[in-house]
Amino acid sequence: MTDIKELLLSRIRDVADYPEPGVMFKDITPLLADPPAFTALTDTLAGIAADSGATKVVGLEARGFILGAPVAVRAGLGFIPVRKAGKLPGATLRQAYELEYGAAEIEVHAEDLAAGDRVLIVDDVLATGGTAEAAIQLIRRAGAEVSGLAVLMELGFLGGRGRLAAALGGAPLEALLQV
Repeated sequence: MTDIKELLLSRIRDVADYPEPGVMFKDITPLLADPPAFTALTDTLAGIAADSGATKVVGLEARGFILGAPVAVRAGLGFIPVRKAGKLPGATLRQAYELEYGAAEIEVHAEDLAAGDRVLIVDDVLATGGTAEAAIQLIRRAGAEVSGLAVLMELGFLGGRGRLAAALGGAPLEALLQV
């Protein structure tokens, strides 16, 4: 696992003062542009999906789509996008949540998840945990079970892991990198 961590870290670029002064943005686009690194990331997350017993992968808008879709394909599972409110046609389930700078809502198609589904949530970054917590609530409201949460990187200083401990109900939270 040390080799994969080193590979991933070597492909993540720090961008100072983005999107605002004082923030050190972790840019994953160099990782996505590097086929061996992106493949290693996809394979590692697909292994987590298999280990968790997932039957579906949920990707959180927007970078969770980029990571979650190839993970689902590699693992032979269905992919379900969780989108910002108003982006999905048809019947949806919607969940409001608080962000560090306001409030937001996410949705999933009501028919995409059902009882018996075991869902791995995939995203690029775990920060405060608000979006992931809302996704957990949506998945459970649809009657499905959360098999785990897997992220490329966790910003530990923002406390997302602690916030999600109760919401995950014992399901694992896997962060490949911690910064």
